[in-house]
Amino acid sequence: MSLGETFDRLCRPFEGPNTIGNSRGFWLGFVVVLVGLFGYPIGFGAYAASSAALYLLYAILALSLTVIWGYTGILSFGQVVFFGVAGYSFALISMNLSSTLTTMLAFPVSVGIATLVALVLGYFMFYGEVRDVYVTILTLVVALVLNTFMAQTAGSEWTVGSVPLGGFNGIPAIPSLAFGVGETAITLDGASFYWFTLVALVATYLGLRALVNGRFGYTMVATREDEDRTEMLGYDVRRVKLLVFALGGALAGLSGVLYATWGNYVSPSVFGITFASIPVVWVAVGGRRSLLGAVVATVAIEWFRQQLSVTGSQYALIVVGVVLLLAILFVPEGVVPRLNTVIISARDRFGTNTDTAEGTPE
Repeated sequence: MSLGETFDRLCRPFEGPNTIGNSRGFWLGFVVVLVGLFGYPIGFGAYAASSAALYLLYAILALSLTVIWGYTGILSFGQVVFFGVAGYSFALISMNLSSTLTTMLAFPVSVGIATLVALVLGYFMFYGEVRDVYVTILTLVVALVLNTFMAQTAGSEWTVGSVPLGGFNGIPAIPSLAFGVGETAITLDGASFYWFTLVALVATYLGLRALVNGRFGYTMVATREDEDRTEMLGYDVRRVKLLVFALGGALAGLSGVLYATWGNYVSPSVFGITFASIPVVWVAVGGRRSLLGAVVATVAIEWFRQQLSVTGSQYALIVVGVVLLLAILFVPEGVVPRLNTVIISARDRFGTNTDTAEGTPE
């Protein structure tokens, strides 16, 4: 078997009609970009890598919404609920049981708590026949309730173990993520945290590509396109939506833990309406049916927003809102799917071989 055939065989599980990038050229470009991203801390230093890690962990949050909204048709403003719950859980567990081992164990436990919250909320919504815009409203209400509640936990009576919730001020001094026991433990900060987040993002992206191009992925898309007909074909659409919602909650929880350890801080603002809206902007601009679009748009928008904030501009959110409006008006399918269509059309026009290019955007 030649090297090219081996490469194609490795890529095959991640290819299908529900994703952009089903050609050898795409995967070669993917590898080149990945090498560049892994080398970023070497070229720009640990501080720049630490700042960039924020964009990467936000991309995981964007993917959690894409798999729910773009592939199953459920617009959720509740991803920040699972994001914040996981962040707070990690803070309380790791700070109450202050040791490297408990900090390491707090990571999967916090993600598990976020997943459980998503399962409970999803169960009552989907098995209670809550549909369409009412799911959006309900998830937003849950986020706002948590925002209001956590902002009022400033008194000394609001203490979990030895850790005060801090009210609107939040919880500072959260331990950095660490793996290992005792003196052999490795604490992730700077470049090491960036690399860990990058690996988590790549694993999430590839895992979701394999999922949406598999049999369950086809069921997700069928549920999105026509829920009633999918149910008539014998599929339990409530169970499908619940499982996808739980998966989205787990990914948002993963992002929330990484966020809490990135800044060593978490506050009720993670449940606020502003932050709840931002993932919708990322996904809508990049392409809600595009995993790649969600990642690219998140990194680009957050980098641009950060540049505006650094220069002292007070209009960062206004600019992001304008970007969303322009995207909805002129590229409703998303920037990345539109760009993919343009590239394929250009190849067809100039007679380039498109046998290996995908014909259906995510």
